[in-house]
Amino acid sequence: MKKAVIKVGGKQYLVSEGETILVDLLPEATKTLELDALLEIDGDKTSVGAPTVKGIKVKAEVVEGEVKGDKLRVIRYHSKKRVHKEVGHRQKFSQIKIVSIK
Repeated sequence: MKKAVIKVGGKQYLVSEGETILVDLLPEATKTLELDALLEIDGDKTSVGAPTVKGIKVKAEVVEGEVKGDKLRVIRYHSKKRVHKEVGHRQKFSQIKIVSIK
């Protein structure tokens, strides 16, 4: 089974063919991606790139354009001052599926 390390949005992911992952939000017009592999694993053989492995491309397609992550609640509290502030945040992601590693 082939695996590769790819870089999307400043973060690195270890992926294999057919896998679905969440990455930082991509622009709306993005339907397919062609990414360079930073590292490739094919059985017992490993190829490390400097900075990328030559000849290895990872093709991916966007399954869902915008997926919301879990809600985070941030509370700032000052004791004995009757002051508290609560803020919520939900990160937006894009869901992509790895089609092939060639």
